Formats: sequence, structure tokens, C-alpha cells
Amino acid sequence: MRNFISQTVAQTPPSGIRKFFDIAATMQDVISLGIGEPDFVTPEPIIQAGIASLQRGETGYTSNSGTVELRTALSHHLRQQYGVTYNPADEIIITVGVSEALYLAMTAILNPGDEVIIPEPCFVAYAPEVSFAGGRPVMVPTYVQDQFQVTAETIAAAITPRTKAIFLGYPNNPTGAVMSRQKMVDIAALAEEHDLLLISDEIYDRLVYGTEHTCVPSLPGMRDRTILLGGFSKAYAMTGWRIGYACANPELLAAMRKVHQYTIMSAPTTAQAAALVALAEGEKHVQRMLQEYDRRRRLIVDGFNSLGLDCFEPRGAFYAFPSIARSGMSSDEFANRLLEEEHVAVVPGEAFGESGRGFVRASYATAYEKIEEALNRMESFMRRHG
Repeated sequence: MRNFISQTVAQTPPSGIRKFFDIAATMQDVISLGIGEPDFVTPEPIIQAGIASLQRGETGYTSNSGTVELRTALSHHLRQQYGVTYNPADEIIITVGVSEALYLAMTAILNPGDEVIIPEPCFVAYAPEVSFAGGRPVMVPTYVQDQFQVTAETIAAAITPRTKAIFLGYPNNPTGAVMSRQKMVDIAALAEEHDLLLISDEIYDRLVYGTEHTCVPSLPGMRDRTILLGGFSKAYAMTGWRIGYACANPELLAAMRKVHQYTIMSAPTTAQAAALVALAEGEKHVQRMLQEYDRRRRLIVDGFNSLGLDCFEPRGAFYAFPSIARSGMSSDEFANRLLEEEHVAVVPGEAFGESGRGFVRASYATAYEKIEEALNRMESFMRRHG
């Protein structure tokens, strides 16, 4: 029988994150610092809104673009938070998480062979989604000495006649890096100079510590040149609700809606009702969770540095990205042996691109006490290997 699998799919490696979760699931007494998911339960008012929606019998499809109430509330939220205004009628679409928004953006804009510049280390889905859409991901490195912020100069060196877009994912998964406003301004100027789109994944926009998040479309001249991706999963602890969004000018948004119509129809109705209440009543819960993440962030970063696992200070998301150079191991070997010997799960840095070699990702979206115990176990590990 001939091979029916697409070459693009066959050549795409499985997610480097899942491997360690699958191994950990077979073991007892594992502390996972691997999963990028809040350990908080969705706040009660949001849960109750979903339940009430079901009890009202709202179990059918919504508009392809999402309920007008949610799009209107989201438009207000973005204007209030970042000073950027989108028309709910034709510039906002509600999606099945940011993952679908990413898929829509790439499928809507890319022709075969179009290039998208992506800074790495980065979330594992970015490059595959470009490839699945027929494009070519062009990975550019970032470095710890630059606090993992990509520079306009690095991006400029990667631009070719086939470049269609620059992809940015800040606050960053896996590094926790946050881009300075000036660096964003420099990249925006580069996009204008070369007539490129900017695609900005800002799913962690509300999770920043002692700094400010720069919303890319709020920069001068960038609103109509940017596809903004966002969602409710991280800040509102709503990962399982699968609710995200994309915002863009009407021409781009219409192309994305067309893909959405044929692929998804509409985002989950119950989740849309819950997301509406998240915007209306969720702020105090966001701030409560943010304060706890910050407490854990300081614990884990200080802990890594005290163990000789040099860790720059992450200013966003809920990840630390320490160097494991002093162990003398590769990232993959370090993660495997730490899991086997001490039952602590982290993710090798190279799962997020070549620039991640020599690092591991550790999520602090887990209980403070578990992080303390994980650090104790890692101290024993480093005494043997560091």
C-alpha cells in the first residue's frame, strides 16, 4: 500500500513537550514543572456563567464570528487596556483557543513558499502551523544576554523577497521574556519599510511582573498591519474552555473568517458565555492569580540561581528558563535523568528550537509548596551532577 500521509505532516516531529508528560504519567510521585497550564480552577463567576448558559438552552451554534455581545465586550476591553479599537462587526473573530486563531492567520495569508520569520526559542506550534499552511518558517535566534528579546537587526538579516510576515510571541513561552516597547517600535518600522505583516500572539499579555506589555497593534501605524491573537486560557484559568480570538483589519479578518466557516463553524457557545463574564467580572481574579504567580516566580528563579542553574529573570507568562550548562549534560539528558532520578518533570529547551539548547523550561503554574519540594529534589540532583 502506498504512503497516504502528507510529506509535510510526516516530516514534522511530534511535540517535544508531550514526550515528558507521557513518561511522567506512568510514574508515581512526580512533580511536574512542565505543563503550561494554570493550576487554578476557573473562577466561580465564570463557571456559573457557563452553567447558566446551558440551563437557558443555549446549546446551538452562534454567529461564525462569535456572539456580538462577546465581540463588543472584547472591543471595549482592548480599547480600555491598550488604546486600540476594533470594530466588533468585522474586525474580531472568536476562535477555539489561540491555537485556532494561529491556524486561521497562517492559512489565510500564506501562499506556497511564503516565508514567516519567527524568533526562537518559541512555542512549539508556530513553525509547524506555517509549514501546514504551505509556508516556510524562518527561525531567528534570541539570546539570554539580550534577555531573549529579538532585535530588528536579527530580523532584518532574515528578510528575503519571499518574506510575508514577522511572527512575535511575547510575553514569551518558553523563556518568560517580555519585549521592550522600543524594540517593538524598531520591529514595527522594519515591517513598514519592507511592507510585511506582523502576527502577534499575546496570550500572556495580562501576566507580566514589574513591567508593561506592549500591544503590537497599538503602536503607530501597526493596527492595520497586525493580526492580533489572544485568548482567555492563561489569565482567566480557562484552558479547557477553548476560547480565543483574533483581531485584524476587515480584509484580513474576512479571509480568516472564511477559513473558520469551513473548518469550525463557531467557537463553543458555552465558553463564549463564560468569556463574556470573564471580561466583565474577572479582573479581581486575574490580579489574585497574578500575585501568586509572582510569588512563585521569585521562589523558582532564586532557587535555580542558588543551585547553579543560572536563570535570567522572566518578566512575563509563568515560565523560567534556566541554563543547565553546569550539569555538563544536554538539555534532553538533563530532563530525562531528572525525571528518572528525582521525579521532577521539566521540558528540554531544544523542544522550543535550536536556541533553546542548554536550557530547560520550568513552569511555575503549580503550587508554591510543590515548587519548594521540586527545588529540594533538584538540589540533590545537582549535588550528584553539578
